[in-house]
Amino acid sequence: MPQPDVHPPAIAGSPARALFGATTGFFIGFGAVSLFGPTAHSFVKLMGLSPEQVGLLVAMPMLTGSLLRIPFGAWVDRSGGKLPFLVLLLASVLGIAGLYWMLLALYPSHLSQAQYPLLLLCGALGGCGIATFSVGIGQVSYWFPKARQGRALAFYAGLGNTSPGLVAVVLPLIIAFGGLRTGYLVSLGIVLAGLALYVALGYNAPYFQLRARGLAPDVAAGRARALGQELLPAPSVLRTLTDAARNWRTWPLVGLYFTSFGGFLALTAWLPTFWGAYYHAPHWLALALTAGFSLFASLIRVPGGAWADRLGGERVALLSYAALLIGAAVMSLATSLAWSVFGEVLLGAGMGVANAAVFKLVPHYAPDAVGGTAGWVGGLGALGGFVVPPMLGHVAQSMGPIGYARGYLVYVALAAACLALTALLHRTRGGVAQVATRAAPRAGMLEQEAV
Repeated sequence: MPQPDVHPPAIAGSPARALFGATTGFFIGFGAVSLFGPTAHSFVKLMGLSPEQVGLLVAMPMLTGSLLRIPFGAWVDRSGGKLPFLVLLLASVLGIAGLYWMLLALYPSHLSQAQYPLLLLCGALGGCGIATFSVGIGQVSYWFPKARQGRALAFYAGLGNTSPGLVAVVLPLIIAFGGLRTGYLVSLGIVLAGLALYVALGYNAPYFQLRARGLAPDVAAGRARALGQELLPAPSVLRTLTDAARNWRTWPLVGLYFTSFGGFLALTAWLPTFWGAYYHAPHWLALALTAGFSLFASLIRVPGGAWADRLGGERVALLSYAALLIGAAVMSLATSLAWSVFGEVLLGAGMGVANAAVFKLVPHYAPDAVGGTAGWVGGLGALGGFVVPPMLGHVAQSMGPIGYARGYLVYVALAAACLALTALLHRTRGGVAQVATRAAPRAGMLEQEAV
């Protein structure tokens, strides 16, 4: 029997505190993108890993971090976000704690190929924190009215995205002064501190707090609206995912994001190995170039969204993937550090702007299943971070040292395919209904969702 609609009870937290808590949690969790990249050279020396094994190792955190985005993002509509956020961060703690235990018990003399599967398992658990992105997007969106979601989500995604670049710089510095064990011990302490901050600040939006107190859905929705909550959960998450999967245009968008965002994740993990193995660059220089790429590709996404608004998503996507193709071609043929750095800048610009352009296109091509389409695009597209590094490692292993450069032909092929997919979408644009008002509640969120 529905409860009488009396004065709404007090709600814990506030939009600002919830935003700060979610941003802190995402920043900590997303740092797992660089869990192995800055330290891969150490494991190569101690365990005798091949380039293929290194590629799989640095990619492993991206596997769980990508696949778990879809179910955990959907879980937000049932729980409000705090519980799935905590589960993912706790899994990341277990993974990093496992790495520290391995180093404590086996480093350095007893680390060998025999421990490689355990190293992969710890990486998979550590990467669970990457999936906090989709959870935080939903949690923050429910706290803020539609008119303020864009700014809130820009703060959330923008600050969180800087984590891999900072980790790529800070973790090696810690290791240089205290050793490999100390590096992962400090990483474990930072994740635990971030988890504690999220526990204190990661409040669910009013509707979910009211439902947890036993109020019926309609009563909770009315009181949540009275407290300022505009966005409410969809009645069926499975339905919106199914509708999105039946729309053929969802899958070209997945391919575009696979290259731009998945490719970004892959390079963030692979570049330290590339600079060191191909150019024999000092470790500090390899890490600085990697951090610069990560930060540049993240920050340029902000003006990229404005360009997509002004010029159109397809046009900006075409220009972005053309820049990506040229940058990859330059890196595959370059024989000097300067030319490779130039190629890296083009890659970062193309990937960062393309990330914004892709999510600009989602509401247009899937106006009736925006949330489900975003789930497929964000989750499956991010799998590029898992798939591409082993491909780069395979080319390096089969061709020798020159293979570290020729591996970027993988990105040339991916960029060419993306140009064809973008052209296909543009040719069918006239047959798609213009974005309706029913898609509007999610539009502000989606334009910021290209992490």
